[in-house]
Amino acid sequence: MPHRDPPGIIAPHIPADAWHRAETTGQPVVIVVQTTDTTGSNGVGWRPVVIALAVAGATAVGTWGLVVAVCTLLDATAQAIAVIATAAGPIGIGGITLKLARPKH
Repeated sequence: MPHRDPPGIIAPHIPADAWHRAETTGQPVVIVVQTTDTTGSNGVGWRPVVIALAVAGATAVGTWGLVVAVCTLLDATAQAIAVIATAAGPIGIGGITLKLARPKH
């Protein structure tokens, strides 16, 4: 009878003498696989909770990033308008003159 290795990835967990004895006598090999319980006490796994928290955190950080970007754009726009208003001087329409910026002297 040719020598055969145990099948699959669980081969290292079967003692060689038990495998060879079962192979020569024809006995079945019983393999007990222990698993760990990944669910909490209420039956909900940790993975969905962690994924939900990661998505919520990424959404919050992205929203704050958008707020900062909008504030930066508004600040740059206000500064540009102030520079243009200072350079333009008073604006008059139909006899009404509007001074956009006061000189600093």
